[in-house]
Amino acid sequence: MQLLLVEDDATMRSTLQRSLARRGMAVTALGDGRDALAQWRAQPPDAVVLDLTLPGLDGLQVLQQARAGGLRTPVLLLTARGTVGDRVLGLNAGADDYLPKPFDLDELEARLRALLRRSGDAPSPALPAGAPALGALRCDRGSGAIYVHGEPLDLTPRELALLRALLAQPGRAVAKERLYELVFPGQSEVQYEAIEVVVYRVRKKLAGTGVALMTLRGLGYLLKAQQA
Repeated sequence: MQLLLVEDDATMRSTLQRSLARRGMAVTALGDGRDALAQWRAQPPDAVVLDLTLPGLDGLQVLQQARAGGLRTPVLLLTARGTVGDRVLGLNAGADDYLPKPFDLDELEARLRALLRRSGDAPSPALPAGAPALGALRCDRGSGAIYVHGEPLDLTPRELALLRALLAQPGRAVAKERLYELVFPGQSEVQYEAIEVVVYRVRKKLAGTGVALMTLRGLGYLLKAQQA
């Protein structure tokens, strides 16, 4: 695993770099936000471990600029900030997972390997025959990518899992609980409300496509083609 570790605390950065290297990871460790973003762009790693509190650019700024520039590398946030709001901000900026400090090294490694499985080999929900498209949306059966008017829609792995689940049942509500299971498989530590962050991001990306992601209180979410 090629890992980019971005942590401003020199002692923690050095300790994590040595410990993760002993576990078979090739770790590039940096302590400045601007340097980290430049390194990420120059040599995209397999995963990024990103602290929120950084000099130069803070972790959220690094993440936002990376995602805006098309970098889709899975990101695990390290944060000492204890509020749910800060964690939601990180997920909303494009993070794939977060781990509050202090943390166990075994858990950090397990979460990183889970991120790689989800971004690479994890299967997306299968689409039934006859339901691969809705309005301008189309799902490619081979790659699993979703297209709008023939152009690929830029989605994170979590956004893709959610949209495929909804596209499998266009016009029908999918329960929030079911979507949580598909978007955060085996991640009971992720707060249930995090699914709302993914829904919000997908809804923004569907703006102007002619397809709406609707909330049905008490029932869940559905996709519906809008009238021209």
